[in-house]
Amino acid sequence: MSTAATETPTIKEEEKVTSPPETKKQKMALEQSPDAEWPEAWLMSDDVKDQRNLNKCDPNVPVDAAGMRDLGICYWKLDADAYTYPVKAVPWDPKDAVDPKLSQLRDDRGYSYADIITIHPDHLPEYEKKLKSFFEEHIHDAEEIRYILGGSGFFDIRNKDDKWVRVHVKKGDLMTLPEGIYHRFTCDDKNIIHAMRLFIGQPVWTPFNRPAEEHPSRKKYVDGFLEEEKKTD
Repeated sequence: MSTAATETPTIKEEEKVTSPPETKKQKMALEQSPDAEWPEAWLMSDDVKDQRNLNKCDPNVPVDAAGMRDLGICYWKLDADAYTYPVKAVPWDPKDAVDPKLSQLRDDRGYSYADIITIHPDHLPEYEKKLKSFFEEHIHDAEEIRYILGGSGFFDIRNKDDKWVRVHVKKGDLMTLPEGIYHRFTCDDKNIIHAMRLFIGQPVWTPFNRPAEEHPSRKKYVDGFLEEEKKTD
């Protein structure tokens, strides 16, 4: 065997040396749920007499999963029936999650704090007053994460035409709202929702009511989701 043959590897040999082992696989983040599993959503009527009613337009104007994703919404369907959670736990350690999907989301997205609450007249003092305050249009300076463990309710989010999109969340829905999006929340006519709130780092409680156009988080949302569309028009 010549010296050249022993010292100069072929292209295949070089690729074999530098490529990672085929058995080594990168951990994949938990994919969002397929469109068919996303919650029902629609444009709201302007005539809202009771915030807990469906308040659909006539005829109804549905908003599909693509429309929600376009506003920055993320969604996963989990099996809330398979696991037991307390009625209230403030805080609740997300490391205690035994649902593998919830555990993966916790690790994928860095959720380090959680609590569990039940919004119902028997579990929330001044229920009606609190429900009205939740329905004030506002933003947060961090992503909002809600996992619905029971009951149901509505998240209303502003679309790119500044119209309300009503999203009907129910048991098993885990949804995130991007930092800086205008939104509000209410129970539906069943008057109960059992939910887990998740946070990255310290919990963020402060709502910034509209108008909040000069708030850095609102500017971040506008730049990332609203101005981006104008640039592509």
